[in-house]
Amino acid sequence: MKKANIEEWSGILVYVECRKGKVHPVGRELIGEAWRLAEKLKTSVYAAAAGARLDDVSGQLADCPLEQLYLFETEDEYTPVVYEKIITGCIEMLKPAIVLIGGTHEGRALAPRLAVAFESGLTADCTSLEMDEEGNLIQIRPAFGGNVMASILTAQSRPQFATVRAGIMEPVTAGHFQKMAVVRRRMNVTDGRVRILGMKETERGDSITDQKILVVAGRGVRKKGDLEMLRELAKLLGGGLASSRALVEKGWMSQGEQIGLSGNTVSPQYMITCGVSGTVQFMAGIKQTKNIIAINTDSRSRIFEIAHYPVCGDLYEIVPKMIERLKCKSFE
Repeated sequence: MKKANIEEWSGILVYVECRKGKVHPVGRELIGEAWRLAEKLKTSVYAAAAGARLDDVSGQLADCPLEQLYLFETEDEYTPVVYEKIITGCIEMLKPAIVLIGGTHEGRALAPRLAVAFESGLTADCTSLEMDEEGNLIQIRPAFGGNVMASILTAQSRPQFATVRAGIMEPVTAGHFQKMAVVRRRMNVTDGRVRILGMKETERGDSITDQKILVVAGRGVRKKGDLEMLRELAKLLGGGLASSRALVEKGWMSQGEQIGLSGNTVSPQYMITCGVSGTVQFMAGIKQTKNIIAINTDSRSRIFEIAHYPVCGDLYEIVPKMIERLKCKSFE
């Protein structure tokens, strides 16, 4: 990595992903986290968005604690090389000490390109961000299969790049912040190697990320057929069934139904985990869940550390009783 003059770099830049003029939710989450970090550093927060049809982006972010919002308008939607050139120019102009990018498909393509362009480091899929006494960003993420939490520093290079998946951080809430300055620029950057001839968005079916109530199956489920019991519970509650990684590896559940850093990040209002031990990777995927009811026979399970309602017991005794009560309730 290239050694930088640290004193020349200051502030935090958030890349705000947009699609058809709509801000991706992870943008507000990153702005909220950037503001929290900036309060400690006594520095400024900036945001940059690129793409077509950005007219309403400033309105969507009007209540955010941003000093400046840069809107780089292009003819087409996302093209990796073009966006790299645009955001590279923005970084060279602002010289931010920290750049935060959403861990989306777009962000995962863009962030490594930017890190290479500035010969700096990048930590992907961070679950937490802190600052040390010297003003370095402490980038925290699971490592070694989720068995440890690694704290990573980019001490000598700038900017410090980090990606964070949607649903990990608390989104910024409306507040009485100073009015941000909006800078609009029309970009004519092209990439002769790639041309987008057309785009078609596919319809997405029901996803566990959209559910307000989730029942989660873990390693404590004894056989595949027992999942029907949990699926029935989820249906009676008006929610969906998800699982930990263990059952996906067994082939009992699909990748799309998996919760965790290697699966999906979810934030339902209510979650009932059944036989889930609570690995670091799994718990990173449920940080924003409002109410967690955890059922496990092992009182030392990690899931009990974050559960709002820990239930030490056998899911095979508890779940049938829950189903029975819910069925009686439905006929009252």
